[in-house]
Amino acid sequence: MKNPNDPNLIPTAATTALRYRTTCFFDSVNSMAQLPPDTGWEVAFAGRSNAGKSSALNALTGQRQLARVSKTPGRTQLLNFFQVEPDRFLVDLPGYGYAQVPDAIRRHWRLLLERYLRERVALRGLMLLMDIRHPLTALDRQMLDGCAHRLLPAHVLLTKADKLGRGAARMALQQLQKTLKTDYSGASAQLFSAPTGLGMDEALAQLDEWLGY
Repeated sequence: MKNPNDPNLIPTAATTALRYRTTCFFDSVNSMAQLPPDTGWEVAFAGRSNAGKSSALNALTGQRQLARVSKTPGRTQLLNFFQVEPDRFLVDLPGYGYAQVPDAIRRHWRLLLERYLRERVALRGLMLLMDIRHPLTALDRQMLDGCAHRLLPAHVLLTKADKLGRGAARMALQQLQKTLKTDYSGASAQLFSAPTGLGMDEALAQLDEWLGY
């Protein structure tokens, strides 16, 4: 068990499952052939390149440097697998929608993501991260369409909720939930902030459900 005084650990709520604090990097892959065996349980994290995926992964696992956080969007260019324990993984997918990524790389990401989301048996759910100030873009809808087609559950984290006032954040959540209920009945949503810990317990409970705990 890691030393609780380790400066690389992020303090989280008392109810946080300690199992996520031992999550470690497992592998990076760039093709379907490189994926680990298709067994067990996986939860994928997806979103636009500036939606805060790395920050969310670090916050949920209580570690500051598990996933690389960069001020330059689009740095995640592979499928990064993080092992919670044997046969249970969190998967950081390449961010999408960043214009400065070369066209060839964007096409490769798109095809790889489409196949992974469509074919991966171990994938039990998708955490879709959206900046609360710019939710439900056309690319976000494409991800939700893919989940709906496969009947894969999706849970939206409205990230950076601390950037809005409480009332405005709650209104944004309600508007999104209304749209999801109409267009994507298999999706749910919540407020989330990595810096403040807002929504941490709710997100961890969803991870627990999908990872079979």
